[in-house]
Amino acid sequence: MAAGVRRYDPGRRQRIVDAALRVVGSRGIAGLSHRTAAAEADVPLGSTTYHFATLDDLLVAALRQANEGFARAVADSPALAGPDADLAAGLARLLGRFLTADRGRAELEYELYLAALRRPALRPVAAEWCGAVAEALEPRTDPGTARALVAVMDGIGLQVLLTDAEYDEPYARDILGRVLRGGRGRTG
Repeated sequence: MAAGVRRYDPGRRQRIVDAALRVVGSRGIAGLSHRTAAAEADVPLGSTTYHFATLDDLLVAALRQANEGFARAVADSPALAGPDADLAAGLARLLGRFLTADRGRAELEYELYLAALRRPALRPVAAEWCGAVAEALEPRTDPGTARALVAVMDGIGLQVLLTDAEYDEPYARDILGRVLRGGRGRTG
């Protein structure tokens, strides 16, 4: 290719985001740089800085992509759609799938999510995730309860990932059920 000629590569930006997710998954956020993302994506270093001026820009794109899965699963779940569906049981089942189907992916998503503690640029994206899941739950409950359900699922998810505990679906179902009933008693 002649010097100065740019090759048309419409998928390059997405490949860089995918590469950033792989780097964070294998090395953690501390291991992510424009250089490591470029190497993983097999693109020139200039491509990463062209598409993402700062490392925070790249992390925002990675977090936004990582966030899509769970909120979509909640919104699209037939187990949560019907007015007679057991919302607590359906959410506990979805959370269990998220935490156990690909633990590495769950850890990656939480690592990016929690990076917002130190990287203010990520906070709006973390808030988008909370909002998207709560919004997906609002057809079944009020907005305050939807936000509480998100907080409880976050807490359970963090406990499982940080303590290497087994996911306890009956416990999650019971706690989510308590939130739905306003904190009263045990289910079943």
